[in-house]
Amino acid sequence: MAEPTASSLGGYDYDPRTVPAPTGPALRPPEDAPTAATDRLALNGMGSFDWDLDTGTYQLDQVGLEVFDLRADEFDGRPGTLAARLPAEDRARLDEAVSRALRQGDLTFASYFRLTRRDGRPRWAHTQGRILRDTEAHPYRIVGIIRDAEEELAHAAAMRTLAADRRRQTDSVRNTTEALARALTVKDVTGVLTDSEGLRRFGADGLALGLVEGGTMRLVGVTQQPSPALRALDDLSVTRLEDQLGLAEAVRRGRPRFIGTVAELTARYPRMRPYADQMGIRAAAFLPLAAQARSIGALGLFYGEEQRFSSEERNICIALSSAVAQSLQRAMLFDQEREFATTLQTTMLPRRLPEIVGGEVAVRYRASRSGRAVGGDWYDVVSLPRRRVAVVIGDVEGHDSHAAAIMGQLRIALRAYAAEGHTPATVMARASRFLAELDTERSATCIYAEADLETGTLRLVRAGHLEPLVRHSSGRTSWPAVRGGLPLGVATLFAQDEYPETRLDLNPSDTLLMCTDGLVEHPGRDISEGLRALAAAARSGPSDAEELADHVSTTLLEQFGPDDDDMALLLLHRAAVPGMHAERRMIQHLHQADPEGLVETRTMIRQALAAWGAAALSTDIELAADELLTNALVHTDGGAKLTVELLGRPTRRIHLEIQDRSSEWPHRRMPGETATSGRGLLLVDALATSWGVEPRGTGKSIWCEFALPGDGFGAPAAEPAGPANGPGG
Repeated sequence: MAEPTASSLGGYDYDPRTVPAPTGPALRPPEDAPTAATDRLALNGMGSFDWDLDTGTYQLDQVGLEVFDLRADEFDGRPGTLAARLPAEDRARLDEAVSRALRQGDLTFASYFRLTRRDGRPRWAHTQGRILRDTEAHPYRIVGIIRDAEEELAHAAAMRTLAADRRRQTDSVRNTTEALARALTVKDVTGVLTDSEGLRRFGADGLALGLVEGGTMRLVGVTQQPSPALRALDDLSVTRLEDQLGLAEAVRRGRPRFIGTVAELTARYPRMRPYADQMGIRAAAFLPLAAQARSIGALGLFYGEEQRFSSEERNICIALSSAVAQSLQRAMLFDQEREFATTLQTTMLPRRLPEIVGGEVAVRYRASRSGRAVGGDWYDVVSLPRRRVAVVIGDVEGHDSHAAAIMGQLRIALRAYAAEGHTPATVMARASRFLAELDTERSATCIYAEADLETGTLRLVRAGHLEPLVRHSSGRTSWPAVRGGLPLGVATLFAQDEYPETRLDLNPSDTLLMCTDGLVEHPGRDISEGLRALAAAARSGPSDAEELADHVSTTLLEQFGPDDDDMALLLLHRAAVPGMHAERRMIQHLHQADPEGLVETRTMIRQALAAWGAAALSTDIELAADELLTNALVHTDGGAKLTVELLGRPTRRIHLEIQDRSSEWPHRRMPGETATSGRGLLLVDALATSWGVEPRGTGKSIWCEFALPGDGFGAPAAEPAGPANGPGG
């Protein structure tokens, strides 16, 4: 087909002789439509046209002229005159529809288009035509209809808007239901309803939620508070159910009430008039909240403009109020159980801590933020004979009232075993057997320490719990190696409830920190990150135990945010001893059954020497300590006690001492070139400034000393500068 030229209805004239014939059968040119048909079209608001493609003339009836907003004397019968009424975009679209039908041999075409009326206003129209062809299938004429489509498209747009509104309403119900499903407490439900998103879901400007308490209605949530003066005049926060108020009436009637005008609102509820005036309330809906055939409260929705409340809007409000009622009932039961469990847990934990000699204890506890808001974390402080004290912290599996009950029984049992004077290992073993004999599948982790704060000696036993942290007087922190066993209960089931005991020495002004995993373990983060944060908070905190407990718990809460787990933190602080240099001695007990003890001891020596400003001697001292400790563990029947001290008089030096229970003294040997042992004392003699052996009541002590660089052995030196934090602390 040749390129058309401008001036047709859509901007073109068509040459039917250049249009290829379709492959289908030839069509006869039909007769002209009778006048009766045209009349029927006019009755339906449709105009008709007849377009002669050979002559280019275009006949349009009166209705068609009205669609184009033309008078009969204004139309010259040319398509171009009509095309001038169309915007360029619509003219091109109509051109394409007609051209495509002619090229492809189609019988019909149709298209919507805009036209501009004489007053300049745009208006939509629609045309539909039938292409007539001669016996050789060449088009020669197009007849069809044209009509005004403004109302039709407006109706379609309104239907689309209505469908979108229905989708939004459906989404609103779904989103509200999902939000309420995540609400655990009444406070959570109130928060879902009274935030800006909650108001948007209801399509309201204000909201009030009231709960039934006996014969009264108590407001538990509102989006806007009235002025204090108005509340002083007539406080509606607590009202009687027989009062003539919207929420109370909804509860009494058990049916919703929709009030579309402020006049109706104030006439029905006169006490609402000052509130409506001050808060701009012009319409309201009061919806009863019932669950399991019991009224539990009512929901009030307030609007700043008068409302008509269509049936769909009413149904949406009723559906949402039903979801609110179910959620509220669940939340009220949750709050009741949580209150019971919290009370139970509070009675299970110690009310006051005993005063201890030689130091102080500080504790911090935070309940769980989820589940039943109660858990199995506990702590205890037990006064023991001979001015000793036992501290314990533990965690029963689970976060419910059952965990709290198990925790209470276990705490009482541990306290009784400790008061009977048993060793820490025996106390822990008996506690494990006690838990295994209870009618429960719960296990518990625990760490128990018996302390003599006058000497600084600690005896610790650990059952699947986190290791303790020591914050030294200088601010340095360290993680002492405390051997552990299986959790309580589990250890007895596997016949492994003989717990190993670890001895530590707490220097004056040192603090032992013990905690449950709720303080350092957080979802999506490795527990090592929490342990590092705990050590950092301990280093940066004050020396006072109470202040340090506040600092540690607050710092970790701010760093990781509120957590769902419960948390317990216990600090045991040894008081400073007048005249004694704090943080200049390190004591470590090693056991033959602990293969990793030597590695951990070397790390602790390295940290202590770095803190004392003696890192230059670290390699020699670690090597000497390793040799002497290995000899004690291999050639004696028991463990060994390592003491490392910084001495200042008459010279600054490091004093290293290993005690064991064997009375047999070591002998220096001269091993051959191929010997694999026997060089320990030779090595010590080569590395140390001096060394020796001394008898002890239960064995012997081998000691060696290392002069600090720059100090002549025998020349007095000043005390070292402030100690630095060791690596890994």
